[in-house]
Formats: sequence, C-alpha cells, structure tokens
Amino acid sequence: MAKQDLLLTRNIGIMAHIDAGKTTTSERILFYTGLTHKIGETHDGTATMDWMAQEQERGITITSAATTTRWNYDNKTYKINLIDTPGHVDFTAEVERSLRVLDGAVATYCAVGGVEPQSETVWRQADKYNVPRIGYVNKMDRSGADFYEVVRQMKEVLGANPCPICIPIGAEENFKGLVDLIKMKAILWHDETMGADYDEEEIPANLVDEANEWREKMLEKVAEYDDELMEKFFDDPSTITNEEVMRALRAATLKMDIVPMLCGSSFKNKGVQTLLDYVCAFLPSPLDTPAIEGINPETGEADSRKPSEEEKTSALAFKIATDPYVGRLTFFRVYSGKVEAGSYIYNTRSAKKERVSRLFQMHSNHQNPVEVIAAGDIGAGVGFKDIRTGDTLCDETAPIILESMDFPDPVIGIAVEPKTQKDMEKLANGLAKLAEEDPTFTVKTDEQSGQTVISGMGELHLDIIIDRLKREFKVECNQGKPQVNYKETITKTVNLREVYKKQSGGRGKFADIIVNVGPVDEDFKEGGLQFVNEVTGGNIPKEFIPAVQKGFQSAMKNGILAGFPLDSLKVTLLDGSFHPVDSDQLSFEICAIQAYKNACAQAGPALCEPMMKLEVVTPEENMGDVIGDLNKRRGQVEGMESSRSGARIVKATVPLAEMFGYVTALRTITSGRATSSMTYDHHAQVSNSIAKAVLEECKGRVDLIK
Repeated sequence: MAKQDLLLTRNIGIMAHIDAGKTTTSERILFYTGLTHKIGETHDGTATMDWMAQEQERGITITSAATTTRWNYDNKTYKINLIDTPGHVDFTAEVERSLRVLDGAVATYCAVGGVEPQSETVWRQADKYNVPRIGYVNKMDRSGADFYEVVRQMKEVLGANPCPICIPIGAEENFKGLVDLIKMKAILWHDETMGADYDEEEIPANLVDEANEWREKMLEKVAEYDDELMEKFFDDPSTITNEEVMRALRAATLKMDIVPMLCGSSFKNKGVQTLLDYVCAFLPSPLDTPAIEGINPETGEADSRKPSEEEKTSALAFKIATDPYVGRLTFFRVYSGKVEAGSYIYNTRSAKKERVSRLFQMHSNHQNPVEVIAAGDIGAGVGFKDIRTGDTLCDETAPIILESMDFPDPVIGIAVEPKTQKDMEKLANGLAKLAEEDPTFTVKTDEQSGQTVISGMGELHLDIIIDRLKREFKVECNQGKPQVNYKETITKTVNLREVYKKQSGGRGKFADIIVNVGPVDEDFKEGGLQFVNEVTGGNIPKEFIPAVQKGFQSAMKNGILAGFPLDSLKVTLLDGSFHPVDSDQLSFEICAIQAYKNACAQAGPALCEPMMKLEVVTPEENMGDVIGDLNKRRGQVEGMESSRSGARIVKATVPLAEMFGYVTALRTITSGRATSSMTYDHHAQVSNSIAKAVLEECKGRVDLIK
C-alpha cells in the first residue's frame, strides 16, 4: 500500500453503552458509502453487522464485526476499516481487543441516556490504548433528547474535553438537522431519500446568535492548542480560516486533548454523512500513530516497527472466529511490512511458522478474497493451525512480540453436560472452539466431581455460549445452577521452616527453606505472587531460587479452603540449606508447594467474592422498594442522583452471589419500568458465616475459618 493510500486509511471503531445506537450507526455508514443498498435494522433482526442468529433475535451486538468501506471527502477517497463493537458488559473482551488494533474511535451516546456505566468502561479502555476519539450524540429525535446535557456529562463523568463542532436544529420530533460551526452552514436532510441527500443552507435566523456563541467557544478551545490561532483569536477572530480551524482541531484530537462533538439521529438518517466527513478529517491515519513498540524475544530488548511496507512484517491477531464455510478465520492488524496469501509467517508465541493459505477483506460475515494485506490495514486469514487471540505474527528473520491484551478473569461458572452420552465428544469439541474465540470464556473439569464447568463474564455471556453450542455444534446441554467464581486470600503473615527429604535407595531428594508467607504489600498492585529473595551467603544456590518461586506460583492456583485460586501472596525467602548431591530444582519446587499448604493453613485463610457495580434507573415512586431489595441482597448503596427524565439513579456495590435473576426481580418490583446495568468491580472478603456456608456447599475446609 502506497504512502498516499495509508494517509487515506482510517481504522475506526464505534464504541458505546448498550442501546446508544452503535449498530444502527454502522448500518447507515454502510448504506451511505454504497456497501449495502438496503438499510438493515437492529430491531428487525436484519442488521448487516449483527450477523449471528443470536444477535438478530436479541437485537444486541455480541461479536465485533469488521468491514471495509470507502468514503469520498474533500475530493479524496478514504478507505475506512470499521469495527462495530458490543456495548454489553458481558462482552468486554470484544471491545478490548478491537480498541487494541484501532487508530481512532467514535464514542456514541444516546441523547436521552447520556453517559451511562458502560460508556465509562469503554472510555477507560480507549484511554488505556491511547485511542483518539470523536463524540457522536445519537437519537436526537427521541423525547427528552438534550445534546448540551450529554456534553456536560462527558466533562463531569469522563473528565473529557468535549468541543461541539456542530449544534442541533431542533430536538425530539422537531429535530431537522444541524449547524456546522466550522463552515457556519445549516445542514438539512431529505427524508424521502432515506437521508442520502441533504442541503447546505444559511443558518435559520432564530439560531444565528446561538451558533455564533458556540463557534466562539469552539475557536477559544482550539486556540489553546495553536499559538498562531491564539494571536488571531485575540486580534480579530474573523480572520481565522476554516482550514486553520480544521488543522488545529485535528492536531488536538490526535493528541487526545480535545473530543470534537457531533450529533444526529442515525435511525432517522440524519447526521451520519457529517460524522463520516469528520472521521476522515480528524481521526488518525496509520501514519499518524507512533511506531508500534514490542520486545525482541531473542534479546529481551525493546524494539519498534514503523507503519511502512518497507519494514519487516509485524501483525497482531486480535480475534478468532469460526466460519461455517471457510473454517477458522483469524482477524489481524498489520502494523508493518505486508502479509501475502500463500506465504509463511512466524508466530512468536508458538515459535512455529504458519502458512497463510488465503486472505480476505471482511464485510461483516462475507469475505472478499485479496492477495495482500499491507501495513496499516486490517484483514482476516485462513490456514493457521495453532493461533490464539493476542499472538504476534512476524517475519522469522526479525522476530518481535507486540504487547498483547489483558482480559478480566471470568466471574461466574456453570456445570454443563450433554443430554446424551454420545454427544460428549461434540460438546468438548464445541467448547474448545468457543474458548479459542473468546479469551474471557474458560472451560475446566472439576477434579472432585468430574463435571465440566464453563465460566464467563455474566449470565448473558453463558446463555449465548449454550445457545451457540445448540445451533452451531448441534449439542443439547443440561446445565447446573450458576456458581460464583470465588477467590481465596490470607490475612496474616506466618514464618515457617519446611524441609523436604526423600530417601529411596540411590540418589535421594532434599530441600530446606525458611520463608515468611503473608498478604502482599499495599503498593503491590499487580496481583499474583510478590516474591522477595533475602538469602545471603549461598545457603541456597542461585539456580534453585527460581524453583522455589515457581513452586509457590503454581500452588497459588489452588487455595487450601476449597481449591479456589489465591489472588495474591507475598513470599519472602529468608534462608535454608541444601545437600550437595540430593538437592535439585524439583526438590525445591516440591518443598515450596508443601510450605505453601502448611503456611496458608496458619495464615488466617479467608474467602473473597466478586463485587459488582450496579446502576439502577427507577421511577421515583419505586425507589424505596428498589433500595430495600438491594439491602436484602447485601448491597451497599453508594449514591442517588436524579436523571433528566425525572427518574432516580441508584448506584450500589453488590455481591454477584446475590444477583442471580435480579433483572426479573427488578421488573416485578417496578412493574417493568426500571432498568439496571452491572459491571465487575473487585473481589472482597466475605464474612465468616457466609464463608462457612459456601465451604460446606463445595465440601471445603470449614475448620480453617476462625
């Protein structure tokens, strides 16, 4: 791909809370860019981007669909790789992996709902990967729509710096179009052509003062980031040209100092073309993003690749999907060099070469075959034998490992078994394929009961997995009741000497360690094992120290109360001794595992449960009942606010264990008028009485709870 083509490429995603209109906006983009000739609708189950049967039935997005389209702006043709991401918190992984490979994003908000809980989550994810954004306030035609209120909430709730570059003409059922504050023109859409045609007119007389006031605010904000503009702004704002405003806005957006704000109603076909124009104008091309950083696996040193075809190839696999026709599809973003169909590419995780048999540019779930995918582009390949989400694909002569993605641990599990014994293999096969596609979905066999336990991010997540097993893999399942994924922790520090000795004729085994085992330091934020080596004078040879660390690390996967994993642990290795003949790495590893079991039993072990952040929007008259119900569920109400539509917003932290079936209960209490959304927050220690009940249920060691 030539440099000019790269300048005109945009890798963007649409991110938002549930029901803000992401998929509807994507559908309009496909229609206006000429990729589809009929607009699909989410509520009819005909949206192009929601191609899975479950998405069409439920009217929600589950997997991120990728598509490539083109848009003419400023007499140039831009290539747009668009990813429509899910809004539901159960599919956080889909959003996370999409943002990892995107250069820019369109943060979409509902003009009535404003900044909602999941809007905050995706905003933080975009911050984490330094993705510049523009804001789009959708649903301006709905009753209660208020563009300015959403802009205010973005400032207050997200700490963003929104800068309106257009203002609405009318609102609710009178929403007709918008005033572009850069061109100072009114844009009005034609309903009879499904919004494909629109007129640029003079600003209506009743809006001139308001438009001038907002244009001045926009110029003032932009001038802060451009010294030349600042001078002009104070001398004579009328001398500032549109080109200067556009240039300064683009620079500030790329630095993530400003979020240009637009509005529209995707469903009523208004505002989408302006959004596309400004996606091309303000969001980064692959050349605007800095060189991608990575690590050379051979030397362990930092390495980087520029977005150019001349560089050695590097690409990141961000999604794996099973397609009924072509088999296993791997979606990847090429950062440098190019990937050609029929060539070989090196996977740094497996240290193996893989043949890329065919390459596709994706259009939702249809594939258009291509010969090459070059730097800065997103595509999909078939033919990989061993590949996982987050793998780096590169040139064998210049290996690099790109930063992968972090995914949260699953919080809820259920036991599943096939309805007939002969489906056992089909079930195992189906679950393995689904776990490959989705990094937040895990499958394991419970050692005590021999049951297959599947775990995910929420009830909806697991519902969809079971539904997919039935449809795609033709396996009917019986399922147990949902189980919460508990973790274990310890509350005290214990000093312990552990000696491991084994004599069985010939060479024996010997290891001796003295350790302090306790909770991690407050400033140790990563979780996992905090290992401190204080052995001096060679009492334990250097080569055996990593074996002690490895022993503790592997033992943490199983706590001593009921085998739940231990979230964090601090181990200080103080001293010990060894035998010149009988000591080896394995002896020290086994010794560490024994020390872990014995120390944790004395260190005040406790159980931790997942705590969820809950937000309930309820009519005023039902608020008492909603709060009463949350108190019964061991919830802690943290605050109450009034929403614009007169409803109350209740924010609370609640244990996941008490929240099964909550949506149904909430409907009953409020006669179906309240809505709720819940996201995982942290694990917290449970009281002794609850811990004992949980341990009795899973036949754990109740005697260790004091």
